[in-house]
Amino acid sequence: MEKTVYEAFHTDEGITDELLQEAAKLFSENYGIWDKQAPEKVGKFAKAGAPVRLSKSKLRNEYLPSGISSYARVFVDGTLAGNALACRWSVGGKTICWITQLVVHRDYRERGLARGLLDQINRDGSDIYGVMSSHPAACLAAARAFGNSIDNISLDFMKAHAESIMNVSPVEYVRDAKLAGSLFDPKDTTGRVCCVNSGFFVDHREPLEALAWVRDTMEWPLGDLFDGHEYLLILEARRRSRSRSNSRRRNVAA
Repeated sequence: MEKTVYEAFHTDEGITDELLQEAAKLFSENYGIWDKQAPEKVGKFAKAGAPVRLSKSKLRNEYLPSGISSYARVFVDGTLAGNALACRWSVGGKTICWITQLVVHRDYRERGLARGLLDQINRDGSDIYGVMSSHPAACLAAARAFGNSIDNISLDFMKAHAESIMNVSPVEYVRDAKLAGSLFDPKDTTGRVCCVNSGFFVDHREPLEALAWVRDTMEWPLGDLFDGHEYLLILEARRRSRSRSNSRRRNVAA
């Protein structure tokens, strides 16, 4: 029987360069490849078909800005199988927790590890959770971890609060993303519903395959996925007691 171990770390002091080096390696080897439009839209460094890579310094500076941050990872039989990064800020007296990265190793997908990682992040009891992702699986996992299910998300809540939440984010790529879809523009007839134009031209073949499967099994509320776009999900959290800590937390399941 496989042994699954989750670990969670909180605040900048607990998230070491060693942890981020391992996270950067996991991302660079498993996230995805650049789209054919990437060299023109993103820059010459983004070569079509090449892996999307991140360095530990970019992870630190762009995905974990100073303040309250979280990092969760999961090992399966001693192998790093996935991780999640999050940062927090406040809007109108509410604590926002934004998932800035969620990656599961390609050999360990479809085992519920993404949900488990987000459950580790969720233990600190923020008021609102957000994520931008081109992959439906990430949205499904976030909906289960932070709400109930994708069927019960409140589009009205996102329409009312997305702009005010994202405009003050300390994460530049969140702050600069442009809201897109019929939820925010009734004149939008493209098939997009709740998305952002993030200018992140990663190849969408795998996400679109997953989207087709999801649409065969359920009603998908976020609409179509365009090149350079990501789905947007912002959820009011289920209530639970707060237990914020700077300490490392370890959970084992066999």
